[in-house]
Amino acid sequence: MHLPHEPTHLPIDVPDPAAQDEVTVVPLKIEDWLTVIVMGLLALITFANVLVRYFTNQSFAWTEEFSVFLMIVLALVAGSASVARNRQIRIEFFADSGSPARQRRLARFGALMVALLFAMLAALSTRMVYDDFQYGETSPGIGIPQWWYSMWLPILATAIALRALGLFIRRGRRA
Repeated sequence: MHLPHEPTHLPIDVPDPAAQDEVTVVPLKIEDWLTVIVMGLLALITFANVLVRYFTNQSFAWTEEFSVFLMIVLALVAGSASVARNRQIRIEFFADSGSPARQRRLARFGALMVALLFAMLAALSTRMVYDDFQYGETSPGIGIPQWWYSMWLPILATAIALRALGLFIRRGRRA
């Protein structure tokens, strides 16, 4: 039963978050579970630091550095999931207008550009990881090897590039 002041439909076309994901070669549950794990770690680290700070007027030195690292990982994992689900940012006026063939070409072009961008990011960041390793760079907060943090950028950028290639291929198969 709808009350008179309640809208019976949404004024804009909002994608249903419960809608079933497309079938992918690599399961999307990977990104989903990584998101849960990283968010849980962030919550635990932050909560532990708050407790320690409250009871001792001190804080764990490593929590800020590790939290920043986890937030970057979270952003890249979420980026991979959004690309795989075709929910990345785009100008819908252009992407959703025109004939279905035009929409498919634009979707494939966008997926290809995302793949190229993240492939280049993976290649360039691999050099950064090598430099961090070669020159023995350490993190500013707790002094662990910097490559422990930076090695995840080329790995996750490659994952995003591969997800974008998968989207490119799936959009090419649609009639």
